[in-house]
Amino acid sequence: MKQSNPDSIEATRRRLRAGILPIELLKGGPDVVLRSGDRHVTRDELRTEAERVAGGLHELGVKPGDRVGMYAASSLDWVIAYLGAQRSGACVVPMNPDYRSAEVEHIVTNADPLLVITDDERAATLEGLGRRVVNVHKPPHGAKPPMPDLTPESPAAILYTSGTTGRPKGAVLDHGGLLAQARGAIEMWRWSRSDILVHALPLFHLHGLGMGLHGTLLSSGSATLVHFSPQAVVAELTREDELRGTMFFGVPAMYQRLLDWLDDHPTDLTHVRLFVSGSAPLPPALFERCARLLGQPPVERYGITEGGIVISNPYDGPRQPGRVGIPFPGVEVRIGERDEVLLKGGQVFQGYWRNEAATKEAFTPDGFFMTGDVGELGEDGTLAIRGRLKELIISGGFNVYPREVEIVLESHPAVEEVAVAGVPSEAWGEEVTAYVVPSKTHPLVEEELIAFARERLATYKCPRRIVVVDSLPRNAMGKVERSKLVRPLA
Repeated sequence: MKQSNPDSIEATRRRLRAGILPIELLKGGPDVVLRSGDRHVTRDELRTEAERVAGGLHELGVKPGDRVGMYAASSLDWVIAYLGAQRSGACVVPMNPDYRSAEVEHIVTNADPLLVITDDERAATLEGLGRRVVNVHKPPHGAKPPMPDLTPESPAAILYTSGTTGRPKGAVLDHGGLLAQARGAIEMWRWSRSDILVHALPLFHLHGLGMGLHGTLLSSGSATLVHFSPQAVVAELTREDELRGTMFFGVPAMYQRLLDWLDDHPTDLTHVRLFVSGSAPLPPALFERCARLLGQPPVERYGITEGGIVISNPYDGPRQPGRVGIPFPGVEVRIGERDEVLLKGGQVFQGYWRNEAATKEAFTPDGFFMTGDVGELGEDGTLAIRGRLKELIISGGFNVYPREVEIVLESHPAVEEVAVAGVPSEAWGEEVTAYVVPSKTHPLVEEELIAFARERLATYKCPRRIVVVDSLPRNAMGKVERSKLVRPLA
């Protein structure tokens, strides 16, 4: 079974040759493009500043194809340094600013950057790694260097996977793929020059970088950079001037905090044109709360480090809880063996950095990327994600997908959040166990919750144990880290 977008992959690739990063995204203009606090830059200023940084990097020896690491907190200076590195022709390696020394050492050793752009707080972490360090707030400046000779297939960035199944691998994203992602978002979400994105996502991640930043630049719109808090987001969405935000992109954990704040501080947000949610599943109950408190449900989308945002619910038409939508232009989706979601398209990555074996294992013989996600295509062509193959629970010889169980449990009023995992069991092989953050408004009774599940699921899928926890361990983008869940005693 497969679902294809009518815009062919080959046509998308041909279109990309009309303009590639960083050439197309650094077109100038007098309009303000980015704001952060009291500071703002126009398109002309952003291009000029990026070119000065590119000149400085060039004088430090950075050549097209060299890797440049970025290990700093999100800021307007981060954006300027990033675009400067792209303008120099370098392949940028963004790193989570919360990474500790062992995580940074792995990426620096693997990616082998010529230098790393960082800030004062993190510079000490890079000591002993043998890399030149550049301050993100005081980068080197130089004369505008020659425009690098790039093609759509030239490496633009190496983004490292979350490492939930082993050491993080570096996904090599090319300029054509990044451009396809931004163009797809603009088309699917009707992004225009009149839009102002309230940008609270981290820039090291593809959601904030490939969608938030690149989409803003390519659409000729603008964005306000904020460090996430419900108060900061609402303040920007409710301004009484021409800078009032029209869009907000977030992860479910952000929406949970935003809605909790709105419960206590009712605010009319019906004027906001678009809310987008991704990077982790949006529980149906949270979907319904969004519709009630925001005035509309968010557009849920699906993405992967290896290809960016590839699937989204449409701007118009039904937004269905539990379904992530239809493919972006030029993306083909197929359901393979064991119901695995397979992808092919102009924005899907070329392979893992210096890891031919992992690259070969990641693709089918006919070129589809094997995502590791379990999915189901509905009669209307929309995709639903049911879980991860590597998170599959085999209990008594039966396959149990955690997400299917979580969706049922999330609908119970006593459940605030839940994650389902398999616990080793001599009797069953693995025992379905639910880790539950209880609701503040309804008492949680273990027997009642298990009985609730049995009314809605086959017996082998139902949790045999309920473990109450204060919170679920999540990574920087809100995905539950099941390996960190506390196991119950036998």
